[in-house]
Amino acid sequence: MNTGSRAGGGPPRVESLRTAVYTVPTEEPEADGTLSWEATTLVTVHVSAGGATGLGWTYGSPAAAEVVDAHLVAAVAGRSAWDVPAANEAMSRAVRNAARPGIAGHAVSAVDIALWDLKARLLGLPLVDLLGAAREDVPVYGSGGFTTYDDARQDRQLRTWTEEYGIPRVKIKIGGSWGTEEDRDRRRISGARRSAGAAELYVDANGAYTAKQAVRLGRHLDAEDVTWFEEPVSSDDLPGLARVRDAVRCDVTAGEYGYTLAYFQQMLAADAVDCLQADATRCGGITVWLRAAALAESRGLTVSGHCAPHLHAHAAAAVPNLRHLEWFHDHVRIEQLLFSGALDPSGGTIRPGSTGSPGHGMDLRAQDAEAYRTR
Repeated sequence: MNTGSRAGGGPPRVESLRTAVYTVPTEEPEADGTLSWEATTLVTVHVSAGGATGLGWTYGSPAAAEVVDAHLVAAVAGRSAWDVPAANEAMSRAVRNAARPGIAGHAVSAVDIALWDLKARLLGLPLVDLLGAAREDVPVYGSGGFTTYDDARQDRQLRTWTEEYGIPRVKIKIGGSWGTEEDRDRRRISGARRSAGAAELYVDANGAYTAKQAVRLGRHLDAEDVTWFEEPVSSDDLPGLARVRDAVRCDVTAGEYGYTLAYFQQMLAADAVDCLQADATRCGGITVWLRAAALAESRGLTVSGHCAPHLHAHAAAAVPNLRHLEWFHDHVRIEQLLFSGALDPSGGTIRPGSTGSPGHGMDLRAQDAEAYRTR
């Protein structure tokens, strides 16, 4: 949607925002403990100013594109391309009555990411250089191990990460059928340990268990040297997360469904997690992700980027308390399929900005993406 540009001097000003929706089928049916799916949808946003264009995207409902067009274009158009935090605040205010958490949060996040990419491209800088680097290498962990996988498929995926790419940390989904398959979960965890060898092993229940179930499972996790227990109970159950955290040895983590900074503050105040997860494609983009990382740092905790690894990479390199990024199978596949500039996770780390490409370094390959476009 074109909005025009302001005449005269001064900083470059946002001229246009364009949205599109793409739906990419999975290789096979996938599921975690509480949800199943056969396709992944991403909403892209291109923001232009001063002869440059920034790109952002989010994974979620196609309705996020409608929120951008209906609520966010007017909030961002004509603003200085330098002042991304001001634009973020204006967008959050614009969707007050449209419910900032949820789909509107995805929309705000996609535009915010595009604005940061735009600013870095206008300046001719990799985004990490604009933000200021705290590290060169960003650790990643291989993530997939869906509950729909049979033993052979799970083994093949884990060994690809550890043996082919040398990624020293991997994660599988557990809690199948809302936590009603505890015996199968234990067998899959033991199988994953055999496949992973000496690599760190993580599990993610996606909130499928009760607190007592999660505590019982903790003994098996200890036996298989699992060090990361993600969403053992619903992330909305902060007292439950805190109880599980107190009772198990492995780190308890959550936060991927955080849409506002207040959400992360409440989670940290409840002593619910050992590592805070945050998703820049949901929480308000890079602007709010960096603030969430600072909240975690203030409590002596690390932060981990949830999914969409190429959109987190530069921000992750800019925070001192980063633990790692999730090299999530579905999103990595899409980001390699539809975009140029994908990073190499060999050895278990990625190096954002290493090529010198401006912005986050990712560009949509329009011809390849067109086959998947739905809006």
